[in-house]
This record gives sequence, C-alpha cells and structure tokens, in this order.
Amino acid sequence: MSQATLESEEAAARSMDLLRFATAGSVDDGKSTLIGRLLYDTKSLFSDQLEAVEAVSAARGDEYTNLALLTDGLRAEREQGITIDVAYRYFATPRRKFIIADTPGHIQYTRNMVTGASTADLALILVDARKGLVEQSRRHAFLTSLLRVPHLVLCVNKMDLVDWDREVYEKIADEFTSFAAKLDAPDLTVIPISALEGDNIASRSEKSPWYEGPSLLHHLEHVHIASDRNLVDVRFPVQYVIRPQSTVVTDYRGYAGQVASGVLKPGDDVMVLPSGMTSKISAIDTADGPVDEAFPPMSVTVRLADEIDISRGDMICRPNNAPAVAQDVEAMVCWMDETAPLRVGAKYTIKHTTRTARAVVRGLQYRLDVNTLHRDETAPQLGLNEIGRVKLRTTIPLLADEYRRNRTTGGFILIDEATNRTVGAGMIIEAQ
Repeated sequence: MSQATLESEEAAARSMDLLRFATAGSVDDGKSTLIGRLLYDTKSLFSDQLEAVEAVSAARGDEYTNLALLTDGLRAEREQGITIDVAYRYFATPRRKFIIADTPGHIQYTRNMVTGASTADLALILVDARKGLVEQSRRHAFLTSLLRVPHLVLCVNKMDLVDWDREVYEKIADEFTSFAAKLDAPDLTVIPISALEGDNIASRSEKSPWYEGPSLLHHLEHVHIASDRNLVDVRFPVQYVIRPQSTVVTDYRGYAGQVASGVLKPGDDVMVLPSGMTSKISAIDTADGPVDEAFPPMSVTVRLADEIDISRGDMICRPNNAPAVAQDVEAMVCWMDETAPLRVGAKYTIKHTTRTARAVVRGLQYRLDVNTLHRDETAPQLGLNEIGRVKLRTTIPLLADEYRRNRTTGGFILIDEATNRTVGAGMIIEAQ
C-alpha cells in the first residue's frame, strides 16, 4: 500500500462521523449481550477475546457463547451476571465510528447510568419482551430525556422467547410511545430484536416479516446527528494558554480548548468573558495545522488579533450572543454520594466547563420521583441516586447557558471539598 493511499485512508477515518450511544433498561434485559452481539457482528473483536469468551461459556455449559462477558469485565459482574460499572467499548463500520456506554440496570447504580448517558447522542432502551415495560424502563427513559439525549431507540429484546409474536411487540411499542409522549423525546424508534441470536441486529431477520423498519445497526449508521449540535451559539471555554518558551517563536500566544458549540472562523468578531474585552480571531490551529473553521467537538488553539488578558476558565463567544454571567443558579441535580446527602447550607466545589469555584446550596425546591414524576416540595435533602431542583450560589460567576440549549455549558459537577470525590451532577435550568 502506497504512502499516499495510507494517508488518504487515515484522513478518511479521522473525518468519519462519531456516534456516542448508551444502553439502558432493567436488569437482565440483555444490554451487555446486545453490545457483545454488535461487536461480534461488526467483526470488532480480536480472536483471543472471542476464544476466551467461548472457553468460559463452554466451561459453564452455556448453549450459546455468552457475549455479555465481552463488556462485563469486573469479577463481581461475571460472578453475579450483572453490570455494575459503566463499560465503554469502541467499534466502527465503513460508515461511522461508535463509542458505546454499557450502563447498569440496577436501581442502586442509577448514578452510573447517568454518567454513561450524559455524553450520549442516542440511548438504546432495552425491554424484555416477556416482561414488558417495568419501573426501571420508565426510570431510564425519563433520565435520558432529562439528560437531553436527542435520540431514543426502544429495543424489544428476547423476541425469540415469545415466538416473535407481533401483538406482544406492538403492545410494548404502544405503551412506551404513550409514556414517551409525556417526556421530551423528539426522536423515537422501536425495533424488535433477539440479541442472543442476532436477529434484526446487523441485518433484517426473516423471523419478523411483519416488521418493516431497519435493523439496529442500519439505524445506528444512518441516524442524523449533525443537526443535534448547537452551531449557533459560539462557546469556547479556554483550557490552557499556549505561550511557547522558545527563542525561535517569541510572539505566539494561543488559547487551547474544545469547541462547546457554534462555529469559529478567522476574522470573526469575538468577546472574552468575564472581562468583556473584544477582538478578532486571527487564526485557528490544530495538531494537523491551521484550519479555516472550528466546530464542536473539535479541540483547537485560537489566536486573537489583540493582546488580551485571558486565562483558564474564561470563555470566547460572540459580542452579541453571550452566555449568562451568573452566581445564582437553579439546576436539576442527580446526587451520587452514598456517604452524605445533599442538604441546604452545604458547601461544595463546583466544576463547570473549565471554571472551578465554590458553591453553597441555598435551597432545595423539590425532590423528583422519577417513577411517577411527582414533586415532593417538603423533601429536606437528596440521598443517593435521588434527583431534585436545587438553588446554588457560587463564589465567582459561571459562564453558563440553560442545559436544554447547550449540554456542555449547561452541565456541571459538584465535588466534596474534603475527599475530592464527585458527589453530584447538575443540569442548569436558570442562571442569573
């Protein structure tokens, strides 16, 4: 293979679209098996990985190769046959690259599910065809809508165990569609599958002639995600100021970071927050050289025409389209700490984009029951895996948007100051 061909293939691979998706659903609905099947059918496994799983399955006397072992890597997961932590797996097809987050189904690991779904473009919610919708199915559907995951796929799994009964499938599909109508779920697709046997996973199955939709892999390859990104509001949180200590390059000053939203181009008028100083973009650099434009989620270095005092935590935006500069924030918070609950008056470190501050809990407006969507306005605290609307006051202003408008500048985490442990994840509703 020539060097030119190799470079061309590498460039094509870099430019391929990337889809992040998370699995969700109740225990034993087949999430890990589904991911194992996707990896197997797309030939994304090394031979020794497959041989090891086949050997374990044979030793157990399993009828089928236990593909769930490809993602359940913890010893406790293999012993109990459940998923505990979030497992990330990577694969690619000629059309698209994928990052999968296999999230746990147990209620006590809801925080792990929130972690896995927080960066997802799409969520796969699995339902056992024999059991239908259960409490955890609804809980995970609500959480994905709360996290603003733009695309939902309901996989009615284990259809082979109900003899591919169309009525069973349609009953579950109708029930879930009615529930999703109460949520903010803009795009919903329902697919009948058998993860164990591979039906309707990589290709359409003859066992479901009544199903006229695409296979799961075809849908994952073709679902449109480009329009999900916010390309209107320019948000560039500065991570690092690049100032080479070199005798060769003496006048280079660049601001490195990842584009959160919007499109940046040389010549654009920009404003730096919180100072409010304005300038123009003189150049945009990447590891491969200068580019004519930058968009999310590119990591770039921006150079400005003027010498401005900019440091980590500042944000580059448009002069007439800026985020809120706010110290008072209202947000939905998912509490993740099992040792101490969130209480009014408690103080934490808040990490928002590249800015770190201290925050105090000014109020707990209500605790939300994710099963009934009931708001308990008398709740005194938030315990492990509970979600509530919280008022925070920060020591320095945050440069924030509403989470529904921008998931990057609208999200934050809370950190325990004594242990440095992440104790909460928040989605900003209002900043002022």
